[in-house]
Amino acid sequence: MTDHHVIVIGAGYAGCMAANRLQASGAAQVTLIDPHPQFVERIRLHQLAAGTAAATLDFATLLHPQITRVQAAVTRIDADGQRVLLHDERSLTYDALIYAVGSGTGTSSVPGVERFAHRVGDADQAQRLADRIADSPEDAAIVVVGGGLTGVETAAEIGRVRPRSSVTLVAGGGLVPTAGATGARSVARRLRRLGVDVVDGTVVTEVAEGKATLADGRAIAADITIWTTGFGVPQLARDCGLATDGSGRLRVDDRLVSVTDPRIVGAGDAVVVDGVDLRMSCQAALPLGAQAAGTVTALLAGTPPPRVDQGFAAQCIGLGRGGGTVVLTDRSDRPRRLHLGGRAGGIVKEQVCRMTVRWISTEGRRGGSYSWTRGPRR
Repeated sequence: MTDHHVIVIGAGYAGCMAANRLQASGAAQVTLIDPHPQFVERIRLHQLAAGTAAATLDFATLLHPQITRVQAAVTRIDADGQRVLLHDERSLTYDALIYAVGSGTGTSSVPGVERFAHRVGDADQAQRLADRIADSPEDAAIVVVGGGLTGVETAAEIGRVRPRSSVTLVAGGGLVPTAGATGARSVARRLRRLGVDVVDGTVVTEVAEGKATLADGRAIAADITIWTTGFGVPQLARDCGLATDGSGRLRVDDRLVSVTDPRIVGAGDAVVVDGVDLRMSCQAALPLGAQAAGTVTALLAGTPPPRVDQGFAAQCIGLGRGGGTVVLTDRSDRPRRLHLGGRAGGIVKEQVCRMTVRWISTEGRRGGSYSWTRGPRR
């Protein structure tokens, strides 16, 4: 049994993958710290908000049984003392630390958003939105702001289960621009079938009780406004004096080691890898978690860790149960013209969601079993 103790902060996709890989391989005894009582499937939060599916799982179904799980919030990382301080005044020491705190909803300067709009950035926000939708009239006017993946999936899911509601999607930055023109057309066709009205070419400039005002002066009736634009990360790294980018993401080198402290390794949405452009996503988080475990293993053994090597394969967009669009991409995440839409796309999307948690749990039983798409060859 190893004497090395590794703390993983954050039990999302990257954190759970890293913790399982380390513990199952016997490289370290792992303590996983997270304030949530259950694992949150963030890629299902739009389904939770629409009332069509749950988005949480028991940690016992995912994690290696010898991982020590601490349900708490980390208030400070004492890098010099190699310890973390918890909200209940406990402190835990480490030989190495993996920073995987994930992302959530960012703040907005648009007037009225914080007071009147709902979010779907975490399980609590999605559940509050689900309760609000359930209590609303069947013909309620619902406005979703944001044409990215979260906005599109939320609008589609609600449109499918609320056929009498007026669902409007305001896509000021275009409809799923990361999916390319072909993918966007497929998404648009599905939204039309679901009765979702797409407004593009303008943005929401104010949210108030019962309406959303657009930059062109129009006002859209909105019994419920859902704000999906902009993600933010916890400011823990910045507050603790670690090097971060402008948004507060931990800066790590191309081996995932903090540029501030060699005993701190980063993974997931809350880190920015020097020289590597990775879209914030579950698809990027899982390989980063696995590679973070490899980096820690190498550091504890006194050997050079490998460089980050991962790429993308596709973008999977859920468009209401029974529908979806899967856009194939190159390894640099550039969309190809090939896509799979309709019912077939929905089936693939659902299978990817299921496989995501299966990859994590399987890693806990067989360390090193998870593999991923490698990065573009140069």
